[in-house]
Amino acid sequence: MVCIDCTLRDGGYYNAWDFSPELIHQYLDAMQAAGVDVVELGFRTLKNQGFQGPCAFTTDEFIRSLTIPAGLTVGVMVNGNELVGEVPQHEALERLFPKAAAESPVELVRIACHVHEFEKALPAVTWLKERGYQVGFNLMQVADRTEDEVKALARLAKAYPMDALYFADSMGSMSPDQAAQIIQWFRSEWKGPMGIHTHDNLGLALSNTLRALDEGVTWVDSTITGMGRGPGNARTEELAIEIAERRGKPANMVPLMMLLREHFKPMQAHYGWGTNPYYYLAGKYGIHPTYIQEMLSDSRYSEEDVLAVIEHLRVEGGKKFSLNTLDAARHFYRGEPKGQWSPKERFAGREVLLLGTGPGVARHRGALERYIRDHQPLVLALNTQSAIDAELIDLRVACHPVRLLADCDAHTRLPQPLITPYSMLPADVRDSLGEKQVLDFGLNVQADSFEFASTHCTAPTSLVVAYALAVATSGQASRVLMAGFDGYGADDPRNIEMDKLIARYLSASDGVPVVAVTPTRYRIDTSSVYGL
Repeated sequence: MVCIDCTLRDGGYYNAWDFSPELIHQYLDAMQAAGVDVVELGFRTLKNQGFQGPCAFTTDEFIRSLTIPAGLTVGVMVNGNELVGEVPQHEALERLFPKAAAESPVELVRIACHVHEFEKALPAVTWLKERGYQVGFNLMQVADRTEDEVKALARLAKAYPMDALYFADSMGSMSPDQAAQIIQWFRSEWKGPMGIHTHDNLGLALSNTLRALDEGVTWVDSTITGMGRGPGNARTEELAIEIAERRGKPANMVPLMMLLREHFKPMQAHYGWGTNPYYYLAGKYGIHPTYIQEMLSDSRYSEEDVLAVIEHLRVEGGKKFSLNTLDAARHFYRGEPKGQWSPKERFAGREVLLLGTGPGVARHRGALERYIRDHQPLVLALNTQSAIDAELIDLRVACHPVRLLADCDAHTRLPQPLITPYSMLPADVRDSLGEKQVLDFGLNVQADSFEFASTHCTAPTSLVVAYALAVATSGQASRVLMAGFDGYGADDPRNIEMDKLIARYLSASDGVPVVAVTPTRYRIDTSSVYGL
């Protein structure tokens, strides 16, 4: 049984692999005491993009600066895509591992690769073995592969002298029975040692690992507090207890518990790894956990937004993480803006009441409805805001493709025409709107810019409030009254972003006067709806 702790490698997705020497030395001593066999100290890579700490590169020189306790094997991981890319494999390997194992502090090299990279990456096993390294291969995203596909992968592996063939539950979607099934499929062709790397979306990382051990797997991974990409992994502090029991040999957990208290629990409170209902849904629907991690670390995504994105990815497929997919709205409207509808026909010379999604609309509903009935402003609602009488809302406005897709059912039921950059939207979003009456007003997103043309606009962000202000301005409204723009807590970055947006709008040469008429934390002129 080989117990690998890969905290400094997998956990680095949260802190850019920048662990302090003090933490690392305390960690190494704790791992030895807890009965861990191998410490995977980080990645080894040729890529150098943005600042990353020493465990992103884990050079021989860095490892030699550490005091490695007796009995601990040192490992590093290489991403398979670096071995099948533009640089020829032998050249990449020579640059990654310039010395043979006898002259290097690294004993174990693991290669992590996707199924489509596996065959091309496999010759690296022979190269590394010839230089004296132990070699493990971690196959990612095999949970949704068929029996024939898994057996074919095992047959490919059989031709190479690797020390362990691993599979990873990359989406955290596996049950213990599924893990057992995949092991049996591999076993029909692959007779060498097997390993498993589990993720904790569904809270099953430890259960899946223990079931794999029962099924004959002998290499297992874990991280301290589960620190790892997305919801994290099986927890070393729990697995070490189980391994010690299976070995019939007690482990000294005291140094590990001190390490938890002094370093990892404060880090976990700061970075927030560990499973939660969002990761659970991602695991259930086979969605890459990095989508969730990115959204949870970006305060602009509300609970509603995160759930909307998960629903979109459930329908569209989210197995491969792409920041472009997640950030579709921010990067979507980069091309030449296209639109066919001019807002002047509805907005020219009129006062616009813009309804945001904050609680201020519902709280001051009576006063807002009275004002609408008495003064007949053009009422424009963001997205699916429906806290006031639907008959009083004239138009709706929306522009975030993922949000639109999530809201399409609601939009098709709501009676008001929808202003949106319709001809610029992805086909799936256009299709989802069906027979909805849409007013096609184009949008181009360009940092620090507001420009207003007859059938399109340029805005600094794809936030719907920026788009709505641009629509009203292009339409030559007389002024915009804003209700339901309550804002957030004092130090919330969403406030700062909104303040910058409003300041940019107000500095635009042809902007119209903007007044908040319900309570707001934003820096904006304010009047009371009760005194209008």
